[in-house]
Amino acid sequence: MEVCEPSVEALEQAGLADLPRHHSLEQALETHPYAVVIATPVELHADQTVAALAAGAHVLCEKPMSVDRAGAERMRAAARSATGVLSIGFNLHFHPGLRRIRALIADGSLGQALQVQYRTGSYITLVNSRSRYQATLKGALLMDYAHQPDAVHWLLGERPAGVYMVGRQAGALDFSSDPNYLTMVCDYHSPLLSTIELNYVQMPQRHEIEAIGDRGWAIFDFETGVLRLASREEQSLVQETIPVVRDDLYREEHAVFLAACEGRGEPSSPADEAIVSMEVIEAALASWRSGARVALDAV
Repeated sequence: MEVCEPSVEALEQAGLADLPRHHSLEQALETHPYAVVIATPVELHADQTVAALAAGAHVLCEKPMSVDRAGAERMRAAARSATGVLSIGFNLHFHPGLRRIRALIADGSLGQALQVQYRTGSYITLVNSRSRYQATLKGALLMDYAHQPDAVHWLLGERPAGVYMVGRQAGALDFSSDPNYLTMVCDYHSPLLSTIELNYVQMPQRHEIEAIGDRGWAIFDFETGVLRLASREEQSLVQETIPVVRDDLYREEHAVFLAACEGRGEPSSPADEAIVSMEVIEAALASWRSGARVALDAV
């Protein structure tokens, strides 16, 4: 294992100071690495992914794909022509609670899926931020939480037709971003609606998802691990706890990625699927600026 990181202090804090070190990605790629994990500032993702794929490496790039759809499209085009595998780091695909919700939708336990509501509030993200880039990048809240539009797409298996978003910046807080709270509504060609509510305000953190069908509903709280499942027919409400070890999500994600590199299966978040999150984010930001619904095909 080798590492590319210009900051010695960052390497020491991460416990990686003893690894062979490169000062630039170009220098690192000269060693012809088998696989590259890109966990850099988002504005570097597209160029670094394209360069690593061109060098013949497999690439696991952290979310979001890029700062905009154009960068994501470059990454997708590079992946289509490369010999290596590209996967985007949407590790919530491996979260047992989210998988449980997905299974309930897929097997018809909730009936016809009508609505998904995803809520995340996390002021601690700003407190823990090293670069403080959220203070200067408009829409950083959506970049930090690109997981949410990706997860909704992964649950429903349908790309939104249009997006409407409102967002504001307010509150007596030491750290902030523009916006620091928002609500996004996605509509679909089928009778579906999804709502994503994000904020850099709540502390302690809040993180939950709700799926509503015509036969029942389910809510999963990521912070407590509690799933509540209701059945219309049985007039019942049951509760179960789903244990989660957060590091296991990364371990499974990396195992699936390495298997795909070896030709044993597909990446968990290939570019053709992961780009939907970027499309939704770009449409949402366009809607925020214009105050109108934006069709995804228009961005």
